[in-house]
Amino acid sequence: MLEWAGCGWFFRKGQDRMMNKALYKQIGESILQQIQEGILQPGARLPSEHALSEQYQAGRNTIRHALRDLAAQGYLETVQGVGTFVTETHFPKTVEFLYGFSQEMAQRGKTVTSQLLEASLITADPFLARVLRQQLGAEVVFINRLREVDQKPVAIERAYLPHEFCLGILEHDFSKESLYDVLSVQYNMKPDHAEQEIGAELATPRVAELMELEQPTSVLVIRRETRTADGRVIEYVESEFRADRFRFYTNLKASAFSPTAIFQRFPIDTGRE
Repeated sequence: MLEWAGCGWFFRKGQDRMMNKALYKQIGESILQQIQEGILQPGARLPSEHALSEQYQAGRNTIRHALRDLAAQGYLETVQGVGTFVTETHFPKTVEFLYGFSQEMAQRGKTVTSQLLEASLITADPFLARVLRQQLGAEVVFINRLREVDQKPVAIERAYLPHEFCLGILEHDFSKESLYDVLSVQYNMKPDHAEQEIGAELATPRVAELMELEQPTSVLVIRRETRTADGRVIEYVESEFRADRFRFYTNLKASAFSPTAIFQRFPIDTGRE
């Protein structure tokens, strides 16, 4: 069994090294524990294979196996001729279920905070009138927030809502409150289903500044129409996520056919920021 001895991980004396779990798995778990406990910080360079071999009293092939496993899980990255490094923390985000950002991150044990950049009433231009199914010039609630996870900026969300469905909603403080919670509880407008697209785009100067990114860099962009159970569009949202911090995942199932009708795209207004 491995134990921390102040300067590294070692096998306890008097215990058989050939236990039920393979040696490379034990070594991998000990390195992962150091990452999770903050002993190895994101960006930290691991000792050389030779040093790890001596530290863990294991062959270099075993060390390589452990490192390959951790790299496959996204915890490590090996740069040829340079070394092996701890990757930046990635937040898995589902595309199968309709969650609010705060709710999904909370389920993963993350602390979410928001900076409210703007909350105001605007008028529906042709684009918003189309996606929100509103009259041209109708009042639209605009909520623009910088989202932070563990006090680091990771996403920007711009939400547009038909004001007629949520009169007085701007009285709420959305730097602290969940938009979906307010819609569900106060306005009986529970988000039920949505259509969204995910793509990659270059970050604008403003987005890069807010998310502390060096330009040029790409961000993951989500555009989504959210509906209630009866089909009313209650939200259109545009979001940018740091591509180095998020991974989107879904479960796929083979189908006998792929109807082209399921592949729909939102109209993209490239002039929006």
